[in-house]
Parts: sequence; C-alpha cells; structure tokens
Amino acid sequence: MKIATTVMALSFLFIGQTFAQNKKSNPKTMNATEQTEHYTFKLSDKVNRKAVTFKNRYGITLSGDLYLPKNTGKEKLAALAISGPFGAVKEQSSGLYANQMAERGFAVIAFDPSYTGESGGEPRDIASPDINTEDFSAAVDFLGLQHNVDRNKIGIIGICGFGGMALNATAIDKRIKAVATTSMYDMTRVISKGYNDVVTLEQRTKTLEDLNQQRWKDAETGEQAYTSSHLPEKLTGSEPQFIKDYFNYYKTPRGFHERSVNSTKGWRLTSALSFMNMPILSYIKEISPRPMLLIAGENAHSRYFSEDIYKMAAEPKELMIIPDAVHVDLYDKVDVIPFEKLENFFRTHLK
Repeated sequence: MKIATTVMALSFLFIGQTFAQNKKSNPKTMNATEQTEHYTFKLSDKVNRKAVTFKNRYGITLSGDLYLPKNTGKEKLAALAISGPFGAVKEQSSGLYANQMAERGFAVIAFDPSYTGESGGEPRDIASPDINTEDFSAAVDFLGLQHNVDRNKIGIIGICGFGGMALNATAIDKRIKAVATTSMYDMTRVISKGYNDVVTLEQRTKTLEDLNQQRWKDAETGEQAYTSSHLPEKLTGSEPQFIKDYFNYYKTPRGFHERSVNSTKGWRLTSALSFMNMPILSYIKEISPRPMLLIAGENAHSRYFSEDIYKMAAEPKELMIIPDAVHVDLYDKVDVIPFEKLENFFRTHLK
C-alpha cells in the first residue's frame, strides 16, 4: 500500500511512502535512571531546574522541568508553559526556551506531551490534537498551584507543531493571558491537506483508506505499527533542504535525544487519523482580546502557517519574520531566536 506522497507531513515524519508493521512488543517506557540523561543546552547559572510531574484531565501523568530564576525571594512570578517541537522532548528546544526565559525572570515549565518522552500514556509515540492541546492547559493548572507563581500572569509558548496546539489551547483556556509561537505548524492542516494545501480529495481518500486498512493489521497483531520511514541515519545529499535541516538538528549532537520521536524511530502510523478531520484553529479569533505573537523564519518552509494565522486572527496580534532564518534555526540558535522580543512581549502582557 502507498500513501499519497503529497500528504507526507515531514514534521510528523511521514516522509516514507509505504506502510510497515513493527512486530516487536511495545517499547518499554524507561525511567530517568535507565536512560542516558543529557540536555542539548547548558543550564544557566542564574537558573534552578527541578523535575516535576502533573496530570492532565485525561489522567495522564506528564513529566516536566520547572525552571526558576535564582534569588527571587518571596516575589510572585509571571509564568510560562512551553512545549515543542512536534516530536521533541523537554531536554531539547522547549527546555532551552525555558532556561532562557527563566533567566529573564519568569517561572517556566517545559514539558513532554502525552505519550512521549518521560510523560505517561500507552501506547508510546502517538499524538492527539485534543489531548496535546489539553496538555498545555494541564501545565497551566500546575503553574497556577505554585506558591511563587501569580496565576493571573500565565502565558504559553508553542514551538513548531506545538505552536498550533498552543494557539488552540489559548482559544479555549481564558486563563492564558498571552501566547507566542515560533516556527508554527498547524499539524491538522498539513497532515490532512499536505504542504501548501495541495492534496486532492482523491489523494486524501486514498490516504484514509490505507490508514483504515492499517487499523485491521494493528488490530490483528495487537501492535500499532510505526511509520516505515523517518529521518534517515545518513544523508545522501539529494534530500530537500528542509529534510537536511531537520536531520542536522535531530540526528546530530546538536539536538539528538534518545527519547525524542524525531531523533529515533518516528511516530505510530495511525496517529495521523485524528489529525485528518479535526482542524484545531477554527476558533483562532477567540484568542482576542488577549495578545498573540507569531515568529517565523524568513526562509522557513513553514512560514506560511504563521502568515495565514496572522491574517485570520483578531487584534491584538503581531507577526515577526526573522531575516535569513530557516525553520529549525528557531529551535536552538540563541543568537537567532528573539528572546528579548519574547521577554518584552510577556512582560508587557502578563501584568
């Protein structure tokens, strides 16, 4: 069976064109002592980091790192919840962002979404537009219960595919006072319509038929198959530039992490199903009158997502295009990511 190639959303790592069944048992969820612990960035000497857990309203235990600025005394802090990119873990980009924002005086939690990283949920390595939106609100719950956090001053940052989830969460969760995204993806749009919305009804129908047939196989084996192809172990040089960019983050010491879906074997194949008919940004205007900041790279293949949301959203809103930057530059390049802008945005609006 083949999936229509135009529906292959790279951020979901559906870059292969065939289905494959993984006949191994479900991968074990390892605890912190069983895995090599490392972060892809250095913790600031101005910041304390503590591992925490909390539950979402589906009863899934989420794992996060709470970053706090040192020497804040009894002051109640403005707070941020951060997650992303899609397929990453808290030891990668979201942790880097949390480290930077805590250094600037915010209480920040970077968390692993449900079914990934050190967070709970079985089977592993699946995604849900509903549950992953709820994960943000659960992080807001956690922050609002902290004695040193002002629960009336909570914002969120979503990176890549979790930018879309962050916007969706903000639309329904009025406790969130401001939202920012970087290299934003609308995963429901790209999975259902392909890049630049080029997927035809015929192609979409064929993809759904193939995924539905895969469900029979999964039911028969009792095992949800993984996508047959994800980021290659080596580049041939013939790949599109944005695949090279992803590889150079997820598959190299720059950004590799052993718990990251994108660094390892990819997503469960039928995770795509719930994204195919559940558009998450239908109520984007309801974020207003709370402010929105959309940040994208000038040369990012994903730039059009942020531009389109900017057109759809109501005021107050701002679109910031970073000159010469590509999508993954906003994952970890601290000299490219506009942290001063993010600091000023949240200082202005979390008060």
